[in-house]
Amino acid sequence: MAYTTASGGRIMQDEVATSFSNDVLHLIVLPTEQCNFRCIYCYEDFSIGTMKPPVVTGLKRLIAERVPTLRRLHIAWFGGEPLLALNIVKDVSSLAKRLAAENRRVVYTGEMTTNAFRLDQATAENLYHLGIRQYQITLDGPQELHDRTRVRRNGAGSFQQIWANLIGMRASSLEFKVCLRIHVTPSNFPFMSEFLSRIRQEFLVDPRFTLLLKAVGRWGGPNDDKIEVFEGAERQLVLDQLTEQAVQGLNHDVIYQPGEVCYASRPNSLLVRASGEIGKCTVALSDPANNIGRLLEDGSLELRNEALQPWLRGWRGDPAALGCPLVGLPRESGEPVLLQIGARPATAGLTDAENSA
Repeated sequence: MAYTTASGGRIMQDEVATSFSNDVLHLIVLPTEQCNFRCIYCYEDFSIGTMKPPVVTGLKRLIAERVPTLRRLHIAWFGGEPLLALNIVKDVSSLAKRLAAENRRVVYTGEMTTNAFRLDQATAENLYHLGIRQYQITLDGPQELHDRTRVRRNGAGSFQQIWANLIGMRASSLEFKVCLRIHVTPSNFPFMSEFLSRIRQEFLVDPRFTLLLKAVGRWGGPNDDKIEVFEGAERQLVLDQLTEQAVQGLNHDVIYQPGEVCYASRPNSLLVRASGEIGKCTVALSDPANNIGRLLEDGSLELRNEALQPWLRGWRGDPAALGCPLVGLPRESGEPVLLQIGARPATAGLTDAENSA
């Protein structure tokens, strides 16, 4: 049976089979929910700290129990800022790599959404050898503008260190993939053409780098009423214009194309929070509807089916929800979640083998 999304794109039978397969496991793991940045549009509340040992133990036991039954294991590291809990990332990734080597049927891949402030060349090389070879890294335009919005917790800027780390990655011979996520706002738009030219010259000529242009939205953070955003049709016009400028002169595909099915719509994709709570969506972290269960120390999952099912409704007569099940998510009160469509700020699972959104 084939499905058709609201956008008209067809989802083939293999997409359905992959999303419901018991031998595919996609874990989005938050080893810490603290961050060294305080981006002005951030929606996280930093109320949870680093993953405690019982949760780490439960995560490792879950992976150890599932690997012999899998053909694909994908671990996407998210946060907070996951590199603040590098020891946990290394510990769990090391186990996953070893178990996959012992069970040759399993293809294990890893990725990370990071601000890259701590992603120096030595760290990138270490993570590469642990299977983490895909990254999403954000810039908010040239340094002067980036440093106004992607502010470190101590109030200092972050551009120079991130740029230096990206240059270090480019200089390496490692076969990684980096999606450069460039945020666009009314404030930085006049400077974007020149900045994207610099991005093209420095990174996009290297096929290991791709580009994702994203308009900043009001994503539920405390500064929503203070930030300027592009809205409606203007948003897409701006992104289309900048995309055309970004690819000029390049003869390979540099624009990241997300899939039509969000990871949160997939039954075999789970979000493991630092607290051990299990969710589906990296955007709605503080939403009670995003708490569908808990990971126990013995590696078992206590999932509440009534909380899980609304996230999967796209497969049962509401195909528009496949692209973002958070939009219109039914509430216990009967009221749906309202979210700016197309404003999903995170793409955990960005470039995994199943082509997550």
